[in-house]
Amino acid sequence: MMRSMRSLSRHEIVKLQDDRLRKLVKRAYESSPFYRKRFDDSKIKPEDIRSKKDLAKVPFTIKEDLRDNYPLGMLAVERSKIVRMHASSGTTGNPTVVAYTKKDIEAWAELNARCLETCGVSSNDVVQVSYGYGLFTGGLGLHYGAEYMGAKVIPASTGNTKRQIKLMKDLGTTVICCTPSYALFLAESAKEEGIDPKRHLKLKAGVFGAEPWSETTRKVLEETFVESAYDIYGMSELNGPGVAIECKAKDGLHVWEDNYIVEIIDPNTGEVLENGEKGEMVVTTINKEGMPLLRYRTRDITILNDDPCDCGMAHSRIKKILGRTDDMLKIRGICVFPSQIEEVLSSYEGVTPFYQLVVDREGPLDRLLIRVEISEDFKSDRLTDIVDLQKRLEDEIKEALSISASVELAEPKKLPRSEGKAQRVVDLRKI
Repeated sequence: MMRSMRSLSRHEIVKLQDDRLRKLVKRAYESSPFYRKRFDDSKIKPEDIRSKKDLAKVPFTIKEDLRDNYPLGMLAVERSKIVRMHASSGTTGNPTVVAYTKKDIEAWAELNARCLETCGVSSNDVVQVSYGYGLFTGGLGLHYGAEYMGAKVIPASTGNTKRQIKLMKDLGTTVICCTPSYALFLAESAKEEGIDPKRHLKLKAGVFGAEPWSETTRKVLEETFVESAYDIYGMSELNGPGVAIECKAKDGLHVWEDNYIVEIIDPNTGEVLENGEKGEMVVTTINKEGMPLLRYRTRDITILNDDPCDCGMAHSRIKKILGRTDDMLKIRGICVFPSQIEEVLSSYEGVTPFYQLVVDREGPLDRLLIRVEISEDFKSDRLTDIVDLQKRLEDEIKEALSISASVELAEPKKLPRSEGKAQRVVDLRKI
């Protein structure tokens, strides 16, 4: 199954997508009260959607729809067929609940196995899963994917960093799965324990996701922690991890298009954009049974590319996620993503990948403070060198982003570390 779906031709992919889309629309209309009402209100019928070219006729589904239909109002099967439920934290209202049938769980495991295989993982590998388990989908998705392909799994979850490093060393971990910010912390912590990951560990691959990360972060991770770092994309509403993965060419993440149809839209107008244009990713789940979603607005900003890939796979690719529309900062009328600032900071020697953005307001004007750590190998103790580095960073950020920001250089290891998703932004305007 893994190899056949990975080797589909472009023609086979499009044909399969259209076939599954027609079946999905018919089933959603017949079995989901939510989508039946949505279709009736929009005066469209299932037979109006014959191929993915017709998808633009269908209204978007948004996160608020899941919250408004809490807990299980989005089901397209009887409750008796549901075998698993995950949920968000619900810190801003009702949590978003996602439900799976037995078939959904099996398909999800196979997708994650495909992802791992695309990264060169085999049944001979030891896969340490250091994403969170429980209601968060990250840990269990990659866990089941590794087991599906016959690899040995260490379900480490997050936290207890010293134990994580001991497990890697003693059990011979060859693949680590976690957030990129936690990978940076693991690499830093290993060195504090007297362990050089590149010499004392066997990490041939890292599968990093759940937050945007830059090419420079990849370089740091490959120089200090793993042999090869891969970006994985997923979202609980779409199953969890396993929606898309980088191949060894590392020129975008292949979307498993036999399970998902991806569109890129203008986030302000909803207009569908051409391939190669940057916008918000919208996803239709064409192989989910329990809780399928039509045209789900992910809020993630990326670019879709269906040009041939050097690896030979025909599944379209998305660029690394640039940011989320709900994480985007609007500062003095200019839209800024944290990943853009990270790209500038991480291109400079003398600073670490650990940073924090503090946004405040003085009267009617927004202020942006960027706190970034000086690296331990920044040897100079002369104030003029530190001031010069600070000034160069401020000038570079202004040139790259067209906004003025203050840079504060912190001593090594003074900024908060994260064992999950890093909190990069402190927006005091919201307090």
